[in-house]
Amino acid sequence: MQTILEALYRGQLHPDETIVPSHPEYRRLSQQVVAQTEQWRDRLGDEAFRQLEEYFDLCDRVNSMHVEAAFQHGFKLGANLMIEVSSKREGLLQDTASGLS
Repeated sequence: MQTILEALYRGQLHPDETIVPSHPEYRRLSQQVVAQTEQWRDRLGDEAFRQLEEYFDLCDRVNSMHVEAAFQHGFKLGANLMIEVSSKREGLLQDTASGLS
């Protein structure tokens, strides 16, 4: 069985491509986005809609950079939390054994 570390090293992990939000409104809102996109395409015509798509692509790139930075920050925070907790482990075991909290 392959470990997560092996998959990461081999470039086989792509969570950004497989994540689907579990929020109950996600599908409904996604369908609304598609429907409104089609309406705007019809209203604007090809050239104006192409320019609007370029604008949306820029917004998506900015948003992706923010999401990536948030992921990195969260991962580092979690790793530091694990380090902090494990470095205090002996103290917690001693406190538990002595009846102190």
